Amino acid sequence: MLSARTDTREEGARMKYITFTVPCYNSEAYMERCIDSLLEGGSDVEILVIDDGSADRTGEIADRYEKMYPGIVKAVHKENGGHGSGVNKGLELASGLYFKVVDSDDWLDQEAYRKLLDRVRKFFGGRDQFEPVPDLFVCNYIYDHLEEGRQRVMDYRNIFPDGEMCNWNTIGHFRPSQYLIMHALMFRTEVLRKSGVKLPEHTFYVDNLFSYQPLPFVENILYLDLDLYHYYLGRDDQSVNENVLMKRIDQQIKVTDLVARSVDLGEVKKRYPKLAIYMMRNISIMLSISSIHLLLIQTAEAEKKRRRMWQRIRVHDKGLYYRLRYSTLSGLTYLPGKLGGKITVGGYRFARKLYQFQ
Repeated sequence: MLSARTDTREEGARMKYITFTVPCYNSEAYMERCIDSLLEGGSDVEILVIDDGSADRTGEIADRYEKMYPGIVKAVHKENGGHGSGVNKGLELASGLYFKVVDSDDWLDQEAYRKLLDRVRKFFGGRDQFEPVPDLFVCNYIYDHLEEGRQRVMDYRNIFPDGEMCNWNTIGHFRPSQYLIMHALMFRTEVLRKSGVKLPEHTFYVDNLFSYQPLPFVENILYLDLDLYHYYLGRDDQSVNENVLMKRIDQQIKVTDLVARSVDLGEVKKRYPKLAIYMMRNISIMLSISSIHLLLIQTAEAEKKRRRMWQRIRVHDKGLYYRLRYSTLSGLTYLPGKLGGKITVGGYRFARKLYQFQ
C-alpha cells in the first residue's frame, strides 16, 4: 500500500490518466481489498469510492482512505440509487482521461495493472498530437472462485491483435463464449460522455448497457493480453447467482429492453458491419438469459412475460426481431412447447458447467 500523501495541492494538480469508480453498498467486508489493488497507480489515477447510502461502515472506510491518500482517493456519499447510480456519479465527477468501473468485491492484478498504466502513460507522454490514441482498452478478466481456489481466464486473443491499434473493421470473430463485459473494458472518458450512456437507478444488470451503448463511438481499440480484472464469484447474494437472477427477472428484462433500444444497428452496420453483428449477438445472449430464467421459474405469469419480452422487440424493430428469432442463439431459447423448454434448459445447464460462469 502507498504511504499517505501530504501535499494535496501538488497531487490534485496532476493529470489523472485513469478514473476508477468503485460503487459501494454495504461493502465493509471486502472493499479494502479492492481499493488497495488500485493504489498502485499513485497520483496518476483517481479513485472515486461511491458510498451508495450504505448502512454499515462503508462510508467510514471511504473517508479514511481519502484522508490517507488525498488527491488520489475521493469519498463520495450519496443517497441509495443502486449500482448504476454509482457509475453515473463516477462518470459525472471523473477527471481522468480513461474511466474504469471496479466493483467493490473485485480487484486488479498488480503486475497487469502496472503494464496497463505504462501503456496509457506512453500515449500521453510527449506523443505527436496527431497520433491516434485508444478510445477503448480491452484486457482479459478472470472468473475467480476465490474460496474454492478455482479461476478461469477469459481472453480476446482471437479477436484483437495484442498491443496493436485496431478498429471494428479489422477485428476477428467472437466465439460463442466471448462477449465484451464491463470488467474487460476501459473507455476514454470523453467517448463515454459522447455516447450519452446513463444507467437506470435501482436496477441490477446495468453493466450490460454500459458495455454496449458506447461501442459505436469507439474508433480506435487497443487490446492488451493481460489478466487484469479479478471478477469474484461465490457470494450467495451476487446478481449472477441463478436463484438471484430468477428473483430479479423483471430487472433483467428491463435492461434487455433498454439495450435493444439504445443503438440503431442499421446505422452501425453501414460503418462497422462486424460490430453490428456482435451487437446483435449481444442482444441475443441477453434475450437467451432472460428467456431461460423465465422458463426456470415455471409459472404461467413467467411464460406471459417471456412472450411480452419478444413482442416488444418485434414492435420496436421487426427486422431485428426476425433476425433474433430465426438466425441467432436466442431463437433456440424460444422453442415451442414443453419439449422446446426442456431442450433449452438442458442446453443452458451444459453451458454453465462448460464455461463455469457461476
